[in-house]
Amino acid sequence: MWARNLSTFGGAAKTFAKVVPNNLKGKSKSSQEWLTRQLRDPYVERAKMMNYRCRSAFKLLEVDQKYGLIKPGYTVIDCGAAPGSWTQIAVKQSNADGGIAGKPKGKVVGVDLLQIYPVEHAILFGNSDFLRKETQDKIRTSLGDRRVDCVLSDMAPNATGIRALDQESITTLCYSVLRFAILMSTPNASLLMKVWDNGDVPKLEKSIQEYYQTVKRVKPRASRDDSAENFILARGFVGIER
Repeated sequence: MWARNLSTFGGAAKTFAKVVPNNLKGKSKSSQEWLTRQLRDPYVERAKMMNYRCRSAFKLLEVDQKYGLIKPGYTVIDCGAAPGSWTQIAVKQSNADGGIAGKPKGKVVGVDLLQIYPVEHAILFGNSDFLRKETQDKIRTSLGDRRVDCVLSDMAPNATGIRALDQESITTLCYSVLRFAILMSTPNASLLMKVWDNGDVPKLEKSIQEYYQTVKRVKPRASRDDSAENFILARGFVGIER
């Protein structure tokens, strides 16, 4: 059964005033819409205030606060880490920085196809394709004897606008993350990965349910309402043998 399955894998609330830009002359319509949305987005301002690299930090913060994904001493893998906001959270929550006295220190490894500027107390592999065996081998080597307590993935392919192709691309990424998690996770580990709503998601969830006690879809408040983005949260890794 295992061989068969592997073969299928490829703080306090704040109120912010809305700001409307008044100097967008010469910008394309799409650029104007993006800039307007950014300036109206309270999470963008909060990220700046809290020194997070981007607004996506609040997606992980919300899920972690609700479900307790990352605890001191945990080993965390962040797939699609750039620009590094999820890695920043993982370092703090796992105590990889030693900031919580008397608690075990965790370990955080981030990887992305893009360059990642250093995040203190994290091991980062930028310009590295997670789908490639050599990249995953580098991650394993960096872990030493440690197993993984939490696998995070905010990865998504560049959208082509061709729906079927985009769905296939993100599904391939998800199965690659799942396969890595199955091979590297410790018992009761968790998995959180981004998906786009499409017809392949139920099949993916069914595959995940073979290895985790609970599987559910979550949409953090920081995910924009008009986005097809969701996250699959799997908890209680049971291993590859029943």
